Amino acid sequence: MDLRTAEPGELPRLQSVEVASGEPFREIGMPEIADSPPLPLDALTAYQRAGRAWVAVEGGEPVAFVVVELVDGAAHIAQISVHPDHARRGIGRGLLDHVAAWAVERGIRSMTLTTFRTVPWNAPYYRRLGFRELGTDEIGAGLTTVVANETAHGLDPAARVCMRRELT
Repeated sequence: MDLRTAEPGELPRLQSVEVASGEPFREIGMPEIADSPPLPLDALTAYQRAGRAWVAVEGGEPVAFVVVELVDGAAHIAQISVHPDHARRGIGRGLLDHVAAWAVERGIRSMTLTTFRTVPWNAPYYRRLGFRELGTDEIGAGLTTVVANETAHGLDPAARVCMRRELT
């Protein structure tokens, strides 16, 4: 598995990976998540140009990706998607570890993300990878804005959780 910076010509493939990674939500009664559109190409282009978009490549083609924003001084996982055909192989963990190393090199001391509280491959998975749920008093202005944007796009804030992983 090759982990590297995303290339401009791969961005449409990342959209396909994101769409495919949403399909398992349909199986657990969350079709609205499965039907959500992927990140727009202009957003993916902005991450790629900023050097904050990485892919996991297998057979010469991206099978997973992660894009990162800087939010409240943390490396915020804006989106991470693994194609279901490549799930359960440690690819997501590898991408997160790659982001952690990138962040530490830049003096960033934590990673954050927002995710579904009870979906097995969401918050429970991230807990196993060292993330912890943030209390409301720990959520900064930037994450508050992220949650507000998610809510505006139809995500129920009661079903979501903000998490952080400290980096050393």
